[in-house]
Parts: sequence; C-alpha cells; structure tokens
Amino acid sequence: MKLSADTLAPASHPVARLPAEWEACVVAWGEPRYRGKQIFDWIHRQGVLDPDEMSNVPKRLRQRLKEEGLGWPIHIVSTHESADQTTKFLVGMPDGEKVETVLIPQLGDERVVTQCISSQVGCAMGCVFCASGVAGLKRQMTDAEIVAQVLLGRRELGPDQRIRNVVFMGMGEPLHNYDAVARALVLLTHPDGLDLSKRRVTLSTSGLVKQIDRLGRDFDGQVQLAISLHAVRDEERSKIMPVNRKHGLGELIEALRRYPLSKRQRITIEYTLIHGVNDSVRDANGLVELLRGIPVKVNLIPMNPIAASELRAPDTSHVTRFQAQLTRRGLSVFIRKTRGDDVAAACGQLAFHGSPRRTGRNALVADSD
Repeated sequence: MKLSADTLAPASHPVARLPAEWEACVVAWGEPRYRGKQIFDWIHRQGVLDPDEMSNVPKRLRQRLKEEGLGWPIHIVSTHESADQTTKFLVGMPDGEKVETVLIPQLGDERVVTQCISSQVGCAMGCVFCASGVAGLKRQMTDAEIVAQVLLGRRELGPDQRIRNVVFMGMGEPLHNYDAVARALVLLTHPDGLDLSKRRVTLSTSGLVKQIDRLGRDFDGQVQLAISLHAVRDEERSKIMPVNRKHGLGELIEALRRYPLSKRQRITIEYTLIHGVNDSVRDANGLVELLRGIPVKVNLIPMNPIAASELRAPDTSHVTRFQAQLTRRGLSVFIRKTRGDDVAAACGQLAFHGSPRRTGRNALVADSD
C-alpha cells in the first residue's frame, strides 16, 4: 500500500487521525510520543471515543482531547431490525444530515457479520434502480463519519459477534469521494486499529475509470473491487446508469483489465436484473463476451423495489435461467440472496424513509426530524 499520513489528504476530525498524526499532536502539546499510540488504540481498537473513559491517559491530556473535539462524529437516530436478523441503522451527523448503514449476519453463522457502509449523503450517479441515486447528492461524508460507522456497528454487535467484512455498498459512490474513502480504508485496515484484512474490504463503484486506476495504484489492488455493471451495451446502460455517458463500457472494461490482481483474486461484477430491461438470453451472452479474459465472479441481484420506480425484478425462474446461461458459458455466478428488504435495507433501497422499530443497543439516541 502506497498511502500513509504523509500522502493522504488531511484528516477532517480527530477520529480520522493515524498513529503518526496523533504522535505529532501529543508531542506538540508537550506529551510523550507514546501517548499518541495510546489514543489511537482507544479509538480504533477499543472503540472508546470519550476522552473521560481513556483510563491510562492523564487528566490534562483527556481535557485537551475534549477541547480538540474528540468524540463521536455520528449518532444513531433509529434502528430497524429485519426478520432475517439484518439490522439497519439510520445515522445522524452534526449538521442534521442522515445516512444508513447495515449489519448483515452470515447465514448459518450469525457470529460473523458483514457491515455495509455509506460514503455520501445521497448519490450523484442517478442510477434509476437505486433509491440513493434517485435522491441525488446532498453532500460528501467525511473520513471520520465513514470510519465511525464501523466503530458504531462494532459497538452494536452481540457478545459473540464480530465484523469480518466491510462493504462500501451503502449510500453514495465511494470513488466520487475518493480522498475521504482512501483515508477510511487506511484506518479500517490499520494493524494497530480495527485491523481488517484488505481482502475483507470491498468497494463497489458504478465505474469512475480514473479513480479505479488510482485505487489500484494506491492500494496495490489489495482492496476488493466490485463493479456495478447492470447492462452489456452502452445504449441500455446509459439509460439506467447516467455515468455510462461519461465512461462507456469499453473504457470501463479496459480499466478492469488494468486493475492489479493477485493470482487468486477476482473482480466482482454486480448485475441487477430488471424485468424487460437487461434480463434476456442476448444480455446473458453479451455479458460473457464483455467479460472475456477478466478474472471475475458475477453477483446477480434481482432488483429490489423502490418507491421512485416502477421497474421490477424478473420472476425467480427467469433469474435462474439467466444464471444457468452464464454458467454454461463458463462464468462463476451467484444469485445474491435478498437480506433486510422488509426494512428497506436491501441492495439499492438505502435512503431516508421508514419509521423506527426500536432504538439501538447502547445507542446514542437523537430525535429524528
């Protein structure tokens, strides 16, 4: 990985500082250097953001941390529990904006959890099958707001649960907020903090080509890449994904060929199946040809309903036939099981709606607008 405190954009908030930055801060305040690593450990390994709870930090330094604004940059507004144990949190920020993040226990082993996190308030990409895209972009999230979702999610886990995977598949286009997302990636995978494996962190993008190249360079291809593809011809893709008008399929596919992968690593191709739009045998065969020679696995996602669109998923038998055609042509294909759709927590459904089922366990509760 080529990024460090010296090459990243400056931290927006004390929560987003790296150990070297904390060390520089405490030395400037007249404290010994090792105090910086202690503070980072409290925040990112132990999940303690209240200086008064940092028991091995002297009182004078705890007071300085409070004056510097150390504390939670986000709070839980409401919590929505699905019948399948998926939990969606509506998260508030100091300016009143809100995003959503989701905890998804693994089927068959609820101790292992994947967290889906957001990177923007809304999204500028305008994909017609996505509630965030239909809502439009309100603002970028900060590096601290992004990484704090995982700190908060970890706090809300059951006693035997752990977050093993983090996916940037919530609200927003992560690569449209590159600097903040890059710092968040470094923080999430830092060995002195949460220490997530880079192979357990997946970033999903609609296809911002220059940023895909930059991600590959900055992280040596170690961050798992997922591409929201959803169509195999420029005309159709441009209708449902306006980003394609700027970065067409030919340009995107060449970027995927350039992305540095290890021998066993594959790019995930996300393909939302929309009835009558992209679900024909011709589309399946086109997908095979488009991806030829690129190490990929394909996730088929029957479209989840959203209020702003009349588009819908094909029936189950049609989805299965589409999968079978891809498999016969040699692709590795999975049908993504819908999780959390009863609380609008499924793929493409994250937005600003729904009434709370309950407040979160140990949550910092705020009033909703």
